[in-house]
Amino acid sequence: MTIFSKIIAGEIPCYKVAENDRFFAFLDINPVNWGHTLVVPKQETDYIFDIDDEQIGAMMQFAKHVAEAIKVAVPCRKVGMAVIGLEVPHAHIHLIPLQQEGDMDFKNKIADPDPARMKQTAEEIARAFRN
Repeated sequence: MTIFSKIIAGEIPCYKVAENDRFFAFLDINPVNWGHTLVVPKQETDYIFDIDDEQIGAMMQFAKHVAEAIKVAVPCRKVGMAVIGLEVPHAHIHLIPLQQEGDMDFKNKIADPDPARMKQTAEEIARAFRN
């Protein structure tokens, strides 16, 4: 069981922003920008391109709606997307609010992100997702 499966099961706390019957979205605890969100399938799959066509299409639709909510909640020009998938063996999409291309640099993470700000950001994205 991956750390993401444990988060989905509620065994590990997270800053949840959205969920449906197949997907789960929560803030990255090592964000490169405020509002950096991970979208994961509830069904544990290591490599994103091992997900069947229908499921990956549905995952992209879910990610699109989460990105729209991020854009409402976090001041940004666009929301960038990245799929790397090496750090956790559970497919996931990174959604990152952008002002400039350098905002997608995974080497520049926010040092010690403030838990109160993380909680507030998650709540604002969750509110925007519901609307």
